[in-house]
Amino acid sequence: MFEIIFLFVLALIWIIFAVVQDLRSREIANWLNFSLILFAIGFRFFFSLFSDAGFGFLYQGLIGLGIFFVLGHLMYYARFFAGGDAKLMIALGAILPLTNNLSINWKIFVVFFLAFFFVGAAYIIIASVVLSIKNFEAFKKEFRHQIAKRRKIVYSALLIGILLMVLGFFSGLLFFLGALIFLLTYVYFYTKAVDESCMVRKINVSKLTEGDWLYKSVKVGNKKVLASWDGLTLDEINLIRKKHKEVEIRQGIQFTPVFLIGFLILGYLLWSGRIESLLSFFGI
Repeated sequence: MFEIIFLFVLALIWIIFAVVQDLRSREIANWLNFSLILFAIGFRFFFSLFSDAGFGFLYQGLIGLGIFFVLGHLMYYARFFAGGDAKLMIALGAILPLTNNLSINWKIFVVFFLAFFFVGAAYIIIASVVLSIKNFEAFKKEFRHQIAKRRKIVYSALLIGILLMVLGFFSGLLFFLGALIFLLTYVYFYTKAVDESCMVRKINVSKLTEGDWLYKSVKVGNKKVLASWDGLTLDEINLIRKKHKEVEIRQGIQFTPVFLIGFLILGYLLWSGRIESLLSFFGI
């Protein structure tokens, strides 16, 4: 039990530091994520060294780290995570295998991801609504622009949605599908409008930091600094500063609070013994 409490408290402290850093500077330092991995694996090694159970506790941590390494990269390249978020997810892979039993650890992984994604969905909805209200005039204008720019998509989705809902008189599933297509079309325009009207900021080049996302590619003399998901490098920032005073960057929604809430939910379910009942509810 000591080892579980130690790893849980260790991760909780590091996640809190990550949240504070992310909210203050919109980035999570590499040293924070890498040190969590180092401390977690180091603790597992020394605990296993003096444990009668052998090195199973260490091996489980390495397996978790490998699994979350793959998942973190998948989420990064799917553009669900920024670099710091992906590295924090990878670091948690060294924490979450809390037992020597792989099947139990799998259940812990699944429960964490269920909590993480449900909290993440609610968090994004709330954050986007707050942003759209704070920038309502710009959002309203951009929302109309997005619909006007993609009228063919709107009309096609409306036609398919209405047709399926009419057929829904014969099948409830078709009615649900039609309503979903209708709804998702407007959700798409809503998110695009929030992204374009609320997430783009013009800033002084002196405030650029490594990893910032350019809104559009920037020309510097004969060279071009491309807007990419990987963000700006220090060399690119120095190049931009030579010729420009301001640039437009795209700011994402800070996602670290989701890690904290999801991790706390996992802790509550572990200590209350409700993991099995939750998995049964989802048919897992």
